[in-house]
Amino acid sequence: MSQTKHPKKICVVTGTRAEYGLLFWLMKAIEAHPDLELQVIATGMHLSPEFGLTYQEIEKDFTIDKKIEMLLSSDSTVGIAKSMGLAQISFADAYADLTPDLVVVLGDRYEIFSAASTAMILNIPIAHLHGGETTEGAFDEAIRHSITKMSHLHFAAAEDYKARIIQLGEQPERVFNVGGLGIDNIKKLKLLSRVEFEQSIDFKLDQKNILVTFHPVTLEQATAKTQFQNLLNAIDQLENTHIIFTKANSDTDGRVINKMIDDYVGANPQKSVGFTSLGQSRYLSALQYMDACVGNSSSGLIEAPSFHIGSINIGDRQKGRLKAASIIDCAPEKASVLAAFTTLYSDEFKAQLPALENPYGDGGASEKIIKILAAQDLSNILKKTFYNLA
Repeated sequence: MSQTKHPKKICVVTGTRAEYGLLFWLMKAIEAHPDLELQVIATGMHLSPEFGLTYQEIEKDFTIDKKIEMLLSSDSTVGIAKSMGLAQISFADAYADLTPDLVVVLGDRYEIFSAASTAMILNIPIAHLHGGETTEGAFDEAIRHSITKMSHLHFAAAEDYKARIIQLGEQPERVFNVGGLGIDNIKKLKLLSRVEFEQSIDFKLDQKNILVTFHPVTLEQATAKTQFQNLLNAIDQLENTHIIFTKANSDTDGRVINKMIDDYVGANPQKSVGFTSLGQSRYLSALQYMDACVGNSSSGLIEAPSFHIGSINIGDRQKGRLKAASIIDCAPEKASVLAAFTTLYSDEFKAQLPALENPYGDGGASEKIIKILAAQDLSNILKKTFYNLA
C-alpha cells in the first residue's frame, strides 16, 4: 500500500523589512506550490515598535507561524551579542513545534546566524540565499560565510558568488546561480506613478532628488556619528535637491544615525523627509524618480542599477561586492561625497546610464529557486563532504 506523500514544510525566516521584500515572491511561490507548505517565522526588527512593527506588513500577505522576540533595547555590541543568545533559545522552541523539512534564510544578519545555527544543531537542512558575497566593512562578512558552511543548498546572486561558495568547500551540484532576488520585485510589483508616490509620502519631489540609506559600519569603532555627519554636511551643500531618508537597521549604533535623521528632517522639513520603513513598493517606486541612491545599503548596488540611476556608495560597508558601472565609490568624508555628486551629475556619467547592465541579472530568481526546492531530495542532505578545488 503506497504512503501518502506529504508536502515539504519550508520554513522561511525573516528579520528585516528589506530582507522580507527580497523573500516575498519566493514565499508566494512556496505557498502556491502543491508539493510545498510554507511556514513563516518573523523576528528581529519586524517585532520592534522602534523599527515600525513591520510584521504587520507580513500579516497582510501571509500567516506568521511564529514570532520570535529577540531585540534588546541596547544596540551596543554586548546588547546585540545577548540578543543573538535570546534568539537561539527561541528558535529552538519554534523549530521543535513546527518541525520543518527545510529552513530558508537570506543573507548575513546576526538574527539569521542564530536561526541557522539552531537549525544546524537540530539537524534541519538549510537553504541559504545570497551567500558568497563579500562586505569587508561589516561583521556580516563572517556571519555570511559561517551560514554558508552550515547550509546544504546555496542560491547565489551571481557567477562570482557561486564560485566563492564552492571555494568555501561546498559541493558544486548544491550551489546554484539564480541572480538577485531584488530584481523580481522590480519586474513584478506595480510601481507608483510620480503623483501617487508623492501622495503616499506626503512630500513633493524637486528638480533633483536623492534617496539616502546609511547603516553603521560594524567593524569600525564608534564611526557612525562622524561618518553620517559628514554625509549630512555634504548633502546640505546641494541646491534644488530634495532628500528622502530611510532609517538604519538595528545594528550597533543604528539608533545614533536614526536620531540624526530625525534632527535633520526636523530642521529642514521643506527639503527632506524620513521614514523608518518605506516598504518595498514605495522604496522601489522612489528609485524611479531619484538621481541617486546614496549611502552604503546593498540596494544601491543590487536594485538601483535596474532603474538606470547612479549610486553613491560611501565607505567600506559594501567593499568587495560586484558593482555595475553606475556605482560611484567615495570615502565617508564631506569633500569625497561632494566629488561623487559632481561625478553623478556630469554629462559623461549620465550618458552611460541608459545602456547600463545589472550584474545581478534580469529577474526570475524565485522561479528558479522554487523548481530546485520542489525537486530536491532532502533525505540524505545533512552529511556534507568538503569539496577541494583542483
